[in-house]
Amino acid sequence: MPNRPANFHGLHIRKWYAFEEETLALETGRLADGEPLLKLVIAAAIDNPHAGAFVESFEEVIAQSAYLGEAFAQRLQARLDGRAVQSYGKAALVGVNCEYEHGNAFLTTTFAEPVRAAVGGGMSWVPSSGKRGGPGTAIDIPLAHKDALYVRSHYDTVSVTFTDSPGPDEVVIAVAVATRGRLHARLGGLRHAEIVGQDGLH
Repeated sequence: MPNRPANFHGLHIRKWYAFEEETLALETGRLADGEPLLKLVIAAAIDNPHAGAFVESFEEVIAQSAYLGEAFAQRLQARLDGRAVQSYGKAALVGVNCEYEHGNAFLTTTFAEPVRAAVGGGMSWVPSSGKRGGPGTAIDIPLAHKDALYVRSHYDTVSVTFTDSPGPDEVVIAVAVATRGRLHARLGGLRHAEIVGQDGLH
């Protein structure tokens, strides 16, 4: 792997990304039942220090990911501009010289805690996905309610592509948030207004 200079707490970040979409109506044309659905994705293309290698321990990357989580948190808050978040998710897209596990190492609780704080805390685990591929590979980031996984209306996905990432030795780390559940969700179950918020499920 090329020896690229560190520019972020021992990591080399080549590029930051931000994507936003706002849904005003259903595919069938029915207008939103309340506020539009805003989805926001923040991502970074990062040199993978373990590209091309098998390693037993990811302690260094996990420690560095705490700073990465703080940077994601700051960028999320800036883009949200005070708008409340109801659901979240995360993903890793790794280059062809990388293991899927290399990407997961960036997404542990150490990374996620600052993100949780940025969206007002979260009782539930942050759903995650990942895959291996080259530049332009699409990644589906799962979304679920940040305080109660059993809220069906908030099971959702946001799909993104990065036209020039990941490079063979890179990982792209992404976080997605949404301001509400699906428009006109009508499959029953626990509602957002009924959340108890004690165990991350209800």
